Amino acid sequence: MSAMARVLVVDDEKLIVKGIRFSLEQDGMEVDCAYDGEEAIAKAKETEYDVVLLDVMLPKFDGLEVCQAIREFSEMPIIMLTAKGGDMDKIMGLEYGADDYITKPFNILEVKARIKAIMRRNSKKAAKRRALRPGSSPPGI
Repeated sequence: MSAMARVLVVDDEKLIVKGIRFSLEQDGMEVDCAYDGEEAIAKAKETEYDVVLLDVMLPKFDGLEVCQAIREFSEMPIIMLTAKGGDMDKIMGLEYGADDYITKPFNILEVKARIKAIMRRNSKKAAKRRALRPGSSPPGI
């Protein structure tokens, strides 16, 4: 990855947050952490993250409420990271605005691969937007 990714990890289980943070920082990512829904929404309002890793079962506001709240002001990618693995749980997460859904226990390498896939997609979109700025012609015209 060329630019350093900024990731917000939201989970009330401190050991999970610590493990994810350590692993992502090993890959050169910048990691912020939140341990409840209220803190997560506040941090997402302060900073435009490249990806938010969001647990569903959280104190104050659950992950679905956090996801919905973030969608009111941002399109930043959200990956739900949760023990709730039923089909309806996954469907609800995606309906509430999540971009991806990973169930616990998870492989951290899969989590990192999904973050990188989202980053690749978003960097291509950003490059396309820059190319189509007013005053510039789309390619081939």
